[in-house]
Amino acid sequence: MLIRRGGSPALVLAMMCSGMFLVLLDVTVVNVALPSLRGSLGAGMAGTQWVVDGYALAIAGLLLVGGMLGDRFGHRRVVLAGMTLFGAASLGCAVAPGLGVLIASRAVQGAGAALLLPGSMAVITGVYPDPAVRARALGVWSAVSSLALPAGPLLGGVLVEWGGWRLVFALNVPVVIVAVAGIALLVPASPGDRGQRFRGGVLASAVVGLTAVVFAVIEVGRTGLDAVVLGLLVVAAIALWAAGRRVPRTLLANRPFLAANSVALLMNLGMNGTLFVLTLYLQNVGGNSPARTGVLLLPMSVPLVLLAPVAGRLVARFGPRLPMLVGAAVAGAGSICWVLASPDGGFAEVVPVLLAYGVGAGLLTTSVVTAAVGALGPQRSGLASGVNNTMRQTGTALGVAVFGAVAGTPNAPAAFVTGLHHLAVLGVLVWLAAIALSVLARGGGSRSGGTVSGAPERDPAMR
Repeated sequence: MLIRRGGSPALVLAMMCSGMFLVLLDVTVVNVALPSLRGSLGAGMAGTQWVVDGYALAIAGLLLVGGMLGDRFGHRRVVLAGMTLFGAASLGCAVAPGLGVLIASRAVQGAGAALLLPGSMAVITGVYPDPAVRARALGVWSAVSSLALPAGPLLGGVLVEWGGWRLVFALNVPVVIVAVAGIALLVPASPGDRGQRFRGGVLASAVVGLTAVVFAVIEVGRTGLDAVVLGLLVVAAIALWAAGRRVPRTLLANRPFLAANSVALLMNLGMNGTLFVLTLYLQNVGGNSPARTGVLLLPMSVPLVLLAPVAGRLVARFGPRLPMLVGAAVAGAGSICWVLASPDGGFAEVVPVLLAYGVGAGLLTTSVVTAAVGALGPQRSGLASGVNNTMRQTGTALGVAVFGAVAGTPNAPAAFVTGLHHLAVLGVLVWLAAIALSVLARGGGSRSGGTVSGAPERDPAMR
């Protein structure tokens, strides 16, 4: 039960949207800053990957923790803590004297984001008790969140050219100060439930396992398969086995739920891995400026945003399986076009990859969320959404690690482009796996026997 404070629901919605926008913006805004950052800090390919993956891994590992803490201590309190942590870490990124401090600050940023994300939707749900009004409010929240994807590369490019890569992070600080003040004054508090059980062991094991896997993949790209990599893989296997033992058997036995979330992981693996190497290709190989690179990435981001409502209508009519299959097939066809990438960094050659991934992810994003929620039922939608978002962030971290390891360093353009050609094979395998898993997914839609009637609520958190 919410404890009322001053402030209209519209102002509360604005505060929650601002926080969500910042968190999602920082997923993509940093990509166009990476080449400048590499030169400024002397970062190698592995260090560049960790600037992205430190953020994504922290979100993936702590997202469910954020939801549990909100349920236990009250979502307003946890949102405030997450926003404050995010702002402090953004300042740390902006003034980082070296790569190690920057990566650590990015991880703390991700921890703040993981506290903020689950609570933002919970707060909006609490201040809009009427279902119809709440649906419109969540639609605004989703729309604002979706704008972060195309805005990230564009804004990042302009900021890097205007004031350098540090400005990308510094801009967060004044926005966070205003948002924290607004949340403290306007957002109603909730008492929380101190009796909630906290599964710290399984979450800690999962974080250790995921980090070890990503570390191993990045090290393979840097040094090849050696004793360190093998040791990391052993640690990952033990940690993930320990985490899996504590997962409820009902989830592990639910094949449609596992299939939907596996497709979500593969979707982000392909999408964000591609975004990472494409940014390096366009700037380091093609010689494009950061701002121009942001514009050149629009063929990927714009279809994703525009197709969200189309995908919602398709899911409502046919269920999630059909748009999942079509989206994965389109993205897979686009992956073949990696073979067109040229040593002169030409843009026209990679446009098919950009368009195919944008269209594919645009059809998949809504569908995988609906399939995951439909597999568990509406009474467990919070758990389904949390697991789905966690899998997507895990996919982001793995995508940057895997695609970066295959492509290699852009400091050797000819070898880098050869690595991009190899991504054609990898991409096809990823999307063929997604197609096979999509066959097992179900839930939602008027023809699938699911629980959704009408367009599903889209959960774009952390693409």
